[in-house]
Amino acid sequence: MTLKKYFIYSFLSLAVFSCAPRQEINYMQDIDNIALENSIKNSRSTLQPGDKLIISVTAKDMDVVQPFNQNYSSSSTITQYSNPSSNSLPQQLPVSGATYIVDTDSNITFPQIGVVSAKNEDVETMRVKLTNLISEYVKNPVVEIKLINFKVSVLGEVARPGTYVMPDGGSTLLGALGLAGDLTVFGVRTNVLVVRNIDGQITKERIDLTSAQFINSPYYYLKQNDMIYVQPNANREKASRIDPNTGLYISVASVIASLVIGVLALTKN
Repeated sequence: MTLKKYFIYSFLSLAVFSCAPRQEINYMQDIDNIALENSIKNSRSTLQPGDKLIISVTAKDMDVVQPFNQNYSSSSTITQYSNPSSNSLPQQLPVSGATYIVDTDSNITFPQIGVVSAKNEDVETMRVKLTNLISEYVKNPVVEIKLINFKVSVLGEVARPGTYVMPDGGSTLLGALGLAGDLTVFGVRTNVLVVRNIDGQITKERIDLTSAQFINSPYYYLKQNDMIYVQPNANREKASRIDPNTGLYISVASVIASLVIGVLALTKN
């Protein structure tokens, strides 16, 4: 190989290897952006039949928006967990607005507008939709929506199993486990089951809480009526198979054995 060819090959090799890291970095940036977009998308829970919404409409001239606030009430309440780590009961806070229930066809009937579809909508997109519809009648309306019956169930090896209501949804798997008092020492942290019902279709996912990758799962952000089950470990299962009266039986057997031995000793004497 001539010296000239050697320099040419060396230059080409340097060019290829020097470009590779830059391309790799570009790909990683793209992956990060996609992961962020998916995270934002998954964090928004779509409205489901049976969801209870509190909707209020305001504007500079409140008389103008009064027709859109029919059945307006300030007596509704919303559950607020001020300190999930404590054992105190949740507070019931009053909220103002008219109550609407998403029907079995994923619709609500809104005054002056009629039937409005909530299918594939979350709280924010539904707010934008209603704002646009009301804007045809009112200048610069302000629409506020609260989802007041977003609930998930946490069962299995947690400190406080039960059903928890969280305002406006958007709760994470870790947040729900925190409300339930975290996993007990017997909970399997590598195999947490999340069961989800979306429009009648049941799906499920096994989550490994010990791996940071689970935050990219679509089950990290919870949806309406999700059920979380923490599986017991082998020690708990083994303990559950033991008769709780086993200790009593052993104690009684020991007493009887002692009496028999005493009787036999007296007989020999």
